[in-house]
Amino acid sequence: MSDVGLTDLLTALALALAIEGAIYALFPEAMKRFMVQVLDQPTAALRIAGIAAAVLGVGFVWLIRR
Repeated sequence: MSDVGLTDLLTALALALAIEGAIYALFPEAMKRFMVQVLDQPTAALRIAGIAAAVLGVGFVWLIRR
């Protein structure tokens, strides 16, 4: 991986961490309720949601970078 690619990857991870941290800081009670709801979801549904989010994320990066 090139230095630019590694920098982009680390920047993206840092941005994701910052956004997630902001959501927990701004809406802690809502996040607690959300986590309880997630525990009640079937594993297959979580897996499908995760795959869909990953595909959308890669698609957006591809659109932005092309």
